[in-house]
Amino acid sequence: QVQLVESGGGLVQPGGSLRLSCAASGFTFSRYPMSWYRQAPGKARELVAFITSGGGATRYADFVKGRFTISRDNAKKTVYLQMNSLKPEDTAVYCCTQGSPPVSWGQGTQVTVSS
Repeated sequence: QVQLVESGGGLVQPGGSLRLSCAASGFTFSRYPMSWYRQAPGKARELVAFITSGGGATRYADFVKGRFTISRDNAKKTVYLQMNSLKPEDTAVYCCTQGSPPVSWGQGTQVTVSS
């Protein structure tokens, strides 16, 4: 079955960086676009970043443009989210998803930005 396992979250100070990873299995990874979503307590889930199946095109939410970078390694069946210049408002659970619109979701990894 499809599995998406996120890692790399944690506590970081404002201005810091984190790199999230999402290891995929159970489907042909290279055929699917992938995305990162996030959900903060009491807020709606929101799309953070998207990458096409081959990695040739990406899209970002306005609130992360210039700070976050999505990438993928199809040989490793892994999608990444490099997050720089983190702000307290980036605090959320971050999930990776398969497909667009999403057909599968990972459990998520907590990112907390706080001094």
